Amino acid sequence: QLQLVQSGGGLVQPGGSLRLSCSASGLNLDQYAIGWFRSAPGKSHEGVSCISRGDNITYYPDSVKGRFTISRDVAQNTVFLQMNDLKAEDTGVYHCAASAKQCLGPFRDYVYWGQGTQVTVSS
Repeated sequence: QLQLVQSGGGLVQPGGSLRLSCSASGLNLDQYAIGWFRSAPGKSHEGVSCISRGDNITYYPDSVKGRFTISRDVAQNTVFLQMNDLKAEDTGVYHCAASAKQCLGPFRDYVYWGQGTQVTVSS
């Protein structure tokens, strides 16, 4: 049993920033690759970041590179997604998810998910 709990999200103006968090009780998240995914109505899931479970290598698609940063706070057993210079196309529901394998493995490896949080970028 792995329960991921998210916080953060909300409404922000273009160019603004938000910080999402993903935490768990009873398990050490540093034993898992943690990815962040987003989706919008009628659109496919898109991975926006991942941090590996071993050496904390980070990954970003071109759509968010240079604007988003994923990080771990081991003491808090929490993974963060810092989102800067937000754009309208960043709008969607954001989920964190955990994999016992590698960041860039099959989507099905992400078997534990947070509850999701809405991010809306609008003026």
